[in-house]
Amino acid sequence: TNAGLDGAVVVNKVAELSAGQGFNAATLDLALPGAGQIYNRKYWKLPIVYGGFVGCAYALNWNNKMYKDYSQAYLDIMDDDPNTKSFEDFLPLNSNISGQEERFKEIFRKRKDLYRRQRDLSIFAFIGVYLLSVIDAYVDAELSDFDISKDIGMRIEPAFFNDGKNMKSNSVGLQCSLKF
Repeated sequence: TNAGLDGAVVVNKVAELSAGQGFNAATLDLALPGAGQIYNRKYWKLPIVYGGFVGCAYALNWNNKMYKDYSQAYLDIMDDDPNTKSFEDFLPLNSNISGQEERFKEIFRKRKDLYRRQRDLSIFAFIGVYLLSVIDAYVDAELSDFDISKDIGMRIEPAFFNDGKNMKSNSVGLQCSLKF
């Protein structure tokens, strides 16, 4: 009949229109973070995406500043120039480290390494937030037309299994039926 054919044409056109949605959302999100969420009309996700970027940027800035400060302090405590004393900014007022130079050299080296590592991890976290926003935009667009009707179901019931040779049941078990 004509009604069945029209329905098939409509379904095919919807499938053609939605086929590129995931790619479009991911491409937009790669160009401008958050644009994929806007494309998918999931505006509530924007604060989460940009909050992640702001948090990573803050951590990156903080750890980079601390790394530079401890690097300079480490260089100053390692040299023999009495005029370079930036390491004293990290010590309590009027403290004297004479006789403990090696201990403080080790402390400043370890802290310098710690903040360098945390700075590098902040860069990876920034990249991770970026990639997660792209993946989220893609998956959300692909699942936007996913069928969640009430016709989907699962039924578990007891079943009797036989070997097919005779009509006597050989075992008892559970049968799982999925309805799409």
